[in-house]
Amino acid sequence: MRQRIVRLALAGGVLVLALLLLLATCGGDGGGGGSDKNPKKPTKRTAGPSTRLTVPPEYTTEHGWEIIGAAPEYAVSRPTGRLAFLVTASGNRYRLRTIDAASGKLAWSGTAWRPPDPLHFPKLLAVSTEDRQYFVTWAYGKVGDGLSVTDTFVSVDVYDAADGTRRRVEVPWSGAPKVTATGPDILISDGRANSALIDPATGQVSRTAPSALKYPKGCPSCKQLTEVRGQTAQGLLVSGQREFWVRGGWFSRNVAPKGADRRSGVPTSVAPGWILAKWQLAKGAKRAASHELWAVHDAKTGKPVVSVECHKPAIEPGRYPQAVVSPSGGHLVAGNLAFDLEAAKGFCLEEEDGSTSVTLASVTDRGVAYGAMNVRDATDALEGGGAPVEMEFATGAVSPLSPNVRLPGMETAGVGLFRWTDRRDRLHLIGYTRSG
Repeated sequence: MRQRIVRLALAGGVLVLALLLLLATCGGDGGGGGSDKNPKKPTKRTAGPSTRLTVPPEYTTEHGWEIIGAAPEYAVSRPTGRLAFLVTASGNRYRLRTIDAASGKLAWSGTAWRPPDPLHFPKLLAVSTEDRQYFVTWAYGKVGDGLSVTDTFVSVDVYDAADGTRRRVEVPWSGAPKVTATGPDILISDGRANSALIDPATGQVSRTAPSALKYPKGCPSCKQLTEVRGQTAQGLLVSGQREFWVRGGWFSRNVAPKGADRRSGVPTSVAPGWILAKWQLAKGAKRAASHELWAVHDAKTGKPVVSVECHKPAIEPGRYPQAVVSPSGGHLVAGNLAFDLEAAKGFCLEEEDGSTSVTLASVTDRGVAYGAMNVRDATDALEGGGAPVEMEFATGAVSPLSPNVRLPGMETAGVGLFRWTDRRDRLHLIGYTRSG
C-alpha cells in the first residue's frame, strides 16, 4: 500500500512541477518560518518557494525554488549547473528531468522509459570523465516471465548532463547488483569480487573476473573476503580481509599513514577522488588498544592526505558511514569524522571517554558541516531526527541549531537543497538561496 501511495504522489508531481517552478522564479506565497514537520501557511506575496521550513541562518527561505512529487534521489552536475531528478509517467514509466540548480528554471527532460521491474524505483547517479559529466539511471530486473537468473540484467541509461543525449546499456547480471559511479566509469559489482565497468561515453562494457584482480604478492589476507570497492582513475579499488589495492596500481601497505600498522588498512568509503580508510595503530603505540587511525587517501596515488585518531567502537558497525565531499572537493565528512583536505586537518567529534553522539550529513565549500546528535545515521539527520548541529572547520567547534531546523542535503550553485515530506506523503525538494 505504501508503494502505491508513493507512486501516486510521484505522478502528481509531474502535474504540479511547472507551476511550482514558475512560483519559485516569478513570485509566490510566503510567510514566516514554521517547524520542519508543519510549516506555517503562507501569509504574504514574495519571491521564493511556497513551503517555508526552518533552516540554518546561512540560508534564506525568501528566494529559491520547489519541486513536489519527485523521487527521493537527486544528482547534481556542477560544471553544467544542472540538477536531475526522476518523476513518473503513464504506463509504469519514468522520466528524468533537469533544472538549473541556481534559478530552478526547467532545463532538458528525457524520454519516458519503463524499467525492467516496475515495482522498484530506478536509482540515480552522476559520473564524471575528464571532459564530460553524465547523469545515470539504473534498474535491475528480468526479461519476460521466466524465473531463471540468467534472464536478469541491469538496465542503465546514461544522459549527457549538458544536453540530455541518452545512451542505453543492458548488462546481464545474476544476483542483486551494486552500482556506483566514483568515476570515470560506471561500476557494477556483486558486493564481492565480480564486477563490470561501463564507459559512459561509448557504452562499452568490460568485465573483470576475480582471477584477474592482480592480488598483491605476500598478502594472504587480500584473498580473503575480497571485494571490489570502487573505481579510481588508475583502476579498480579492491580490498581483502585486511589491506587494499588498486588493480595494476598502488598497494595500501606501501602508502600507510604515519603511526599505522601497515598491514591493517580497510577502506570504508569511496568518493570521487578520495578513499576513507580505517587503520589499526602501530603495535606498541600508546593508544593502540583503545583508538584507530582514520585517513583520507588520494585515490590516484594512494597517498594519505590527512588522518585523525578516534576511539574504537564498543561494537563494530555492520556498515560504516558513507563519505560526503563538498562540491569543490575541499572538505569531507563521514559520521563523526571531518577532514579539511586543503589544510590537512582532521577532526574526530567525540567525547573524551569515546562516546559518540554527532553524525555529520553534509558539508559546504565554505567549511561548514551539518548533522545531528543522537541519530542512527546521516539519513535520519536529514529527515529531521535528533538535535541538529553545525560544525565549523576553521575551529572544529560544534554548535547547536534550533531544535526544528531542517538540514541541507548539499549545497550547489549557492543553493542549499532540502527535503521534506508533507501530510499527504508527498516529497518536496526545495532549494533555498544562501544568504549574502
